[in-house]
Amino acid sequence: MTDHALLSVRGVSKRYGRHIGCADVSFGLYPGEVMGIVGESGSGKSTLLNCMAGHLTPDAGEVFFDTAVDGPRDTLRMSEPERRMLSRTDWAFVHQHARDGLRMGVSAGGNVGERLMAVGARNYGVIRDSAEDWLERVEIDKSRIDDRPTAFSGGMQQRLQIARNLVTGPRLVFMDEPTGGLDVSVQARLLDLLRSLVRDMGLSAVVVTHDLAVVRLLANRLMVMKSGQVVESGLTDQVLDDPQHAYTQLLVSSILQV
Repeated sequence: MTDHALLSVRGVSKRYGRHIGCADVSFGLYPGEVMGIVGESGSGKSTLLNCMAGHLTPDAGEVFFDTAVDGPRDTLRMSEPERRMLSRTDWAFVHQHARDGLRMGVSAGGNVGERLMAVGARNYGVIRDSAEDWLERVEIDKSRIDDRPTAFSGGMQQRLQIARNLVTGPRLVFMDEPTGGLDVSVQARLLDLLRSLVRDMGLSAVVVTHDLAVVRLLANRLMVMKSGQVVESGLTDQVLDDPQHAYTQLLVSSILQV
């Protein structure tokens, strides 16, 4: 990990009329680090994630990313083509519902290959080989390369979405409830896969979830949000094992009582 932040979020705020989505949130994310953001529904965690990823325009704040060519740049002030290219190369976004991140009418191989083609790949053999390789990396048999995602289970669709996102070797991955809606056994397998990919690729990631077990396994650091504000942050184990804020204590104790 270096002293130079890969992502710097500064004073990001978003309102929906009288409702506060997120308020004056700031933090730095460093290379190879995973930041978890937790809170109940309506806490503002998904609003913050979508502001960072460029899916929502915040009312105030800056989101600086250390680009490979030009160094730190405020992504909120990039042109649309620049931001689109960034989202295909150095950034990736894993949706809670795999259908939101896949083209359901295109084959599994086509879903993975499409992102390669978006960054200039044109050799069909190379694209197909890369797709096969990534299907195997996410534990999908390469014999399924020509099957459409509609023929896959929910867990397989989520793994295919991960392959589609990671094939271009991004440096930063945004994850919105990546295990949400999956059976417990499928969740555990997916979490193990994500943890190994993050480690092996040296990825930085921001993971939004309501599931404290997810951040315990994946995140180095943790932010707890309530009513659009960060109420506690720190090293993941520290926050979960010795929560200081009453709201964090409530979250942790509710899990322990289940």
